[in-house]
Amino acid sequence: MKSHTTLAKVIHWSFIVLYLYGLSKQVNEFNELEDRGLLLFEIAFATTFLIIVILRYSYMRRFKTFLGAREPAHIVHYYFARSLHKAMYFIFILLPLSGLLIAALYTKGYQNEDELVMEAALGLHSFAAVASAVLILVHIAAAIYSRIKGEGVWSSMVPILKETNASTNKIITKISQMEEKIYVRVENLFTSKKDD
Repeated sequence: MKSHTTLAKVIHWSFIVLYLYGLSKQVNEFNELEDRGLLLFEIAFATTFLIIVILRYSYMRRFKTFLGAREPAHIVHYYFARSLHKAMYFIFILLPLSGLLIAALYTKGYQNEDELVMEAALGLHSFAAVASAVLILVHIAAAIYSRIKGEGVWSSMVPILKETNASTNKIITKISQMEEKIYVRVENLFTSKKDD
């Protein structure tokens, strides 16, 4: 069974630490930006975060979405997972960019969070923060679900609770069959629209 490289695993797991660190050090009140040292730290952190996300995407995109899977994923499942990954990268890029925009506006004199342009930048940053958390939770749920099904994908990235075989649990098997039927229906829906 194929597995991610050691470098891919290090990149994946260290990024989680970086993200959590960013959450713990976030600015809670707008007026905290008056502290020049904090403002410079936030700019440096956002820039570093952005560079790491771009480097991570450049490296990780060479790997198949379902690396380690025992069976090929249905095309609908593949595109759903791929879209989720791309959405995560988009949001992980938007998050530091919007933070840098806030810092730039603040240093240019937009120091009132009620000003329209600053309000828009803050709203964009807030959206990116919430979206990143939601996408991470979906990603974690999908990984756990894949592990329960015993697809092999979990074992290609996670160093613990390795899968040995596909699940033979009747409930899991039934859920997997229903999932496949949904994928087939979605595929048929899109192929029938192409034929029209």
